[in-house]
Amino acid sequence: MKKILLIASIVLCTVALRAQPGTISLNLDAGYTFHDQVDFDAFYTDVQAAFRYGGGIEYFMDFNKSIQIKYHRMDTYFPLYRLNGEQINPSNDNKGSVNYILLGWNSYFNGDPDAKIDPYAGLGLGVGVLGANDKTATKFAWDARLGVKIKTPSVVSLKVEAYMQSVVSTFGSDIWYSYYGVAYAVPDYATLWQFGFTGILCFDFKR
Repeated sequence: MKKILLIASIVLCTVALRAQPGTISLNLDAGYTFHDQVDFDAFYTDVQAAFRYGGGIEYFMDFNKSIQIKYHRMDTYFPLYRLNGEQINPSNDNKGSVNYILLGWNSYFNGDPDAKIDPYAGLGLGVGVLGANDKTATKFAWDARLGVKIKTPSVVSLKVEAYMQSVVSTFGSDIWYSYYGVAYAVPDYATLWQFGFTGILCFDFKR
């Protein structure tokens, strides 16, 4: 995971250095992610709601467009159930974490660079790292977000944001039969959908 974060940081820094001079923002955030049920073939897990924290670097190529890299983590629990609701892993042995490393962009809607209130939307792509019982799995992940940035006369500003983030993973396979009776193994996908709210403290520095 550290290698992935380092590579993504290098990519962002390279793009920032080659772009026109702009603002670099250091973002620190903390929020809350709601629970989500993930269904498998014969089981399901309910990823518990939890506090989420992290940070990132955002580079403004223009006053209303930016690219960013960010890392977020939530420590949570993964109880595993049969379809009849019976839990099959011990309550003291299902603790884990969900981590996101994402590279994305933001678009700010206010056409006035001096506006104090600036709504925005963004999209990010990267990896999700799921950890449980001292084991990790790295899968494709993405996020989408809507928020508003509240500027102050100082270098400090505040964002309030709603987000949807997701980790997509193949989990076994299903067998499908064609019209001619030929069997095909088709990957069975399990998707974690997470919705939440966060507050972000931004430190904006002019280049």
